[in-house]
Amino acid sequence: MQAKKIDIPEKAQIVIVGGGIIGCSLAYHLTKFGCKDVVVLEREQLTSGTTWHAAGLVVSGLLSDETSTDIFTYGRDLYSRLEEETGLATGFKSVGYLQVACNEERLEEMRRSAAFMRTRGINCNEITVDEVREHWPKAKLDDVIAGFFTPEDGRANPVDLTMSLAKGARNQGARIIEGVSVTGVHKEQGRVTGVSTDQGDIEAPFVVNCAGMWARQFGEMAGVNLPLQAAEHYYLITDDMEGMHRDLPILEDPDSYAYYREEVGGLMIGLFEPVAKAWNVDHIPENFSFGEIDPDMDRMMPFLEKAYERVPEAIELGIRKFFCGPESFTPDLAPLVGEASELENYFVACGLNSLGILSAGGIGRLLARWIIDGRPDWDVSGINVNRFHNCQRNPKYREDRLVEVLGKMYEPHFPNLGMSKARNVKQSVLHERLLKAGAHFNESAGWEIADWYATDGKPGVVERYSWGRQNWFADHEAEHHAARNDVVLMDMSFMSKFLVQGNDACKVLNQICCNEIDVEDGRIVYTQWTNEAGGLEADLTVTRLARNEYMVIASDTTHGHVKMWMDRNIPKDSHAFVTDVTSSYTQLNIHGPKSRELLKTLTSVDVSNEAFPYLSSQYIDVDYARVLAIRVTYVGELGWEFYIPSEHAIQVYDRVVEAGKAFNLTHAGLQTLNSLRLEKGYRDYGHDIDNCDTPLEAGLGFAVKLDKPDGFIGRDALAAQKAEGGFKRRLLQFKLEDAEPLLYHAEVIYHNGEFAGYIRAGAYGFTVGAAVGLGFVESDDIITADNVNNDLWEIEIGNKRYKALASLRPLFDPTMERIKC
Repeated sequence: MQAKKIDIPEKAQIVIVGGGIIGCSLAYHLTKFGCKDVVVLEREQLTSGTTWHAAGLVVSGLLSDETSTDIFTYGRDLYSRLEEETGLATGFKSVGYLQVACNEERLEEMRRSAAFMRTRGINCNEITVDEVREHWPKAKLDDVIAGFFTPEDGRANPVDLTMSLAKGARNQGARIIEGVSVTGVHKEQGRVTGVSTDQGDIEAPFVVNCAGMWARQFGEMAGVNLPLQAAEHYYLITDDMEGMHRDLPILEDPDSYAYYREEVGGLMIGLFEPVAKAWNVDHIPENFSFGEIDPDMDRMMPFLEKAYERVPEAIELGIRKFFCGPESFTPDLAPLVGEASELENYFVACGLNSLGILSAGGIGRLLARWIIDGRPDWDVSGINVNRFHNCQRNPKYREDRLVEVLGKMYEPHFPNLGMSKARNVKQSVLHERLLKAGAHFNESAGWEIADWYATDGKPGVVERYSWGRQNWFADHEAEHHAARNDVVLMDMSFMSKFLVQGNDACKVLNQICCNEIDVEDGRIVYTQWTNEAGGLEADLTVTRLARNEYMVIASDTTHGHVKMWMDRNIPKDSHAFVTDVTSSYTQLNIHGPKSRELLKTLTSVDVSNEAFPYLSSQYIDVDYARVLAIRVTYVGELGWEFYIPSEHAIQVYDRVVEAGKAFNLTHAGLQTLNSLRLEKGYRDYGHDIDNCDTPLEAGLGFAVKLDKPDGFIGRDALAAQKAEGGFKRRLLQFKLEDAEPLLYHAEVIYHNGEFAGYIRAGAYGFTVGAAVGLGFVESDDIITADNVNNDLWEIEIGNKRYKALASLRPLFDPTMERIKC
């Protein structure tokens, strides 16, 4: 019998593939914001992928960035009013959310996060053990030292919530069509033009991949990289338990990797086990709808036994349901959202890491604005889909990394704690040399990067992660002082490097860059890239190598975004070509007051200040190699960056290390790079500054040339902002008056006793003798130097406020004498 023909439109403005809660939320918000010509295509039925079996938790967890809090609070508020708008119940109820801390380190983390969340509209407050017991009398609390309670958080029915969003979208003009499989993606000249389905083709200038755990496979149809992997995910429901009722708060016990809530009179125990298992690494079956996986009781029993210890009565009850269903996870536990770098107007919203229900409202709103306005209005530097590299979608990488990502959601988030699985993906040519020098490696964007160096001649090992001073703190201090007093060597090969070549290279880059890059050959320009609204898109250097050749140097974490920004903003008919040369060059930096004396012993080139001035580059000889040497700094000291053809890297490294013995050369890692740059007040895109900040607010106006003859992207918006005269929002540098506390990120800033902002990034400033950090502050009035220098500034750390010195100028070497010597 021939299948029934389903009517689909021939054209639409936006086609959304996937009818889970994310796809329906996006359709709801697109139509809410005025884009009515929206089609949602679902292969089976709405919610049939992973939405239907979600636990429906709408809880805030421990959050420490604006984007996560905005996504959560927007969604929670939407769900609370959606039923009134659509007439369909969502099941949302604010039953409260209770987290317990069982040790001092966990308590410290919760206090830090709670303070930040309260400033973002999340009413998370510390309570006593007795108060925890009042909320959850069935819980065993012998080991608990404190709790944190958020009364507005709660639970929803995932299916009902999705149907309510779908109705809201339909009411505003969207077409939601079930039973239609998308079989292909159409594209022309690098831009998406529509989709093929088993019911015919749909022409569309925008396509959005909301296909859940199938998103990676659907992305492959269009050549889009989505490193997403499904995992077995478990929860258990007991028979009826006395005292269980629907108003009981959701209880989370991160040290047991478990959460607890009422479910039809019984107890639900959800698990985020520390050793997880991937599901169908090669291919997710297309016909797996409303599906379940046979639970592996033997593998899960140790985790269940640990979870039962929190509510011992449950172990005596029968098991009504032991459920296993797949959920999809990303390598860094952040969502995949935004426009794919490989295909223009192909957008993505997937990889919600088992948080799809609580994230759907905010993600739908964020992506709808992004599509309609052409740019996001929230910070997306940490969730942008273009942050991953192609190798990270490989089956082995996904399977190996998946083992630990579930547990990472509940493990402490220590500042320097990275992933342990799927490591050594990308290594510098010098990796083994650095290991022998005592390096302790951490991972960033797949790269193995020296974080710090042990001084005992053995590879560095973290004895115990902590929010306090760890065992390597003294080694870090020695590196820091070596940079200020002698000379340090840093392997920075992970930095992203792009050649821009062609007759129009200068013209097109000058349109992208805020600063003037039509400079003499050999000159380096520090510049920002902004969007049409003046928001920052990149913060980097551009070196003019020749008339028609530039090298763009950016951080490892912005690699994909920087490449994509150039691809999107260099006209296709221009004679300008971008080549990624990151792997071609090993980057070694030497910095410190003795760096010039060391360099003199390495090359025949005159490296005096007159012959080799600050912000210039030259090709120099080092042993048998020709090296591009750039005199620039990110640490606030005299120094050079060497760009070495990788085949010469070991030779040059050995020569530098040998010659450096006479100058007390010390290896230094990322911890020291961070503490040095924060003393100097240097910015880091994706941490201190992001797409919601402008360079003028960030104190980078010196690198913005508003009078360039042909302007640049974002010029008019920045000119208008400058014309307003003064800023009510500014990035300030802070130093604590007390030498003991440590700053990391998200510590709350108070100005004259009132909330003013938070620390974007912090470290210990060994030169200035206390913790330092950068943070944006806001005021009802224009922020002046007098306000900054004379008012009362405090920073909250672990429930205590500490006085701080605030500054608009760098606290270390504000006149740049050390750099320009």
